[in-house]
Amino acid sequence: MSETVQESTPASAEEAATEESSSVEETGAEQVSNTEALLVQEGDAAGDYLERLLDLLDYDGDIDLDVEAGRAVVSIEGGGDLEKLVGNRGQVLESLQELTRLAVQQETGVRSRLMLDIAGWRAGRRDELSELGRTTAEEVLRTGEEARLRPMTPFERKIIHDAIAAVDGVHSESEGEEPNRKVVVFKR
Repeated sequence: MSETVQESTPASAEEAATEESSSVEETGAEQVSNTEALLVQEGDAAGDYLERLLDLLDYDGDIDLDVEAGRAVVSIEGGGDLEKLVGNRGQVLESLQELTRLAVQQETGVRSRLMLDIAGWRAGRRDELSELGRTTAEEVLRTGEEARLRPMTPFERKIIHDAIAAVDGVHSESEGEEPNRKVVVFKR
């Protein structure tokens, strides 16, 4: 006994293109949905990890989970002891962010790019660095002399580069090796 399998074929090229387009859209929507679901899972894992840490330290704090620019963002606000978790120039915060990323990776199996902010330190630092980048760019534009900024973390350098890119007539590059990598600003 033989079976005949008949595939349905679109009646026209237009129908074929529509079916292909729909398939691509569904795949794209599924990828966005899967990415968002993974970011929410990362945020939840980070929140659980940080909640346990705060309990161990007996610190008060409210944990807020969000997704911004394709990255899980976790913020801790509240108690007065939180400044201790930021440390000098954010060094403790950077370390906690890495530990949190590792905890998330252990749970999800995927390397996390989550961003951690404690007591609004990163938000305040972003404003300071944007102003530094803008004023440095304007100074280089005015004098024509390049400027080298002090060594910064990747987070800090990114903000400086973005602020400098907003000023016409100058550009910036990073030079050096971590942890002494710094931004250099040049006139075009």
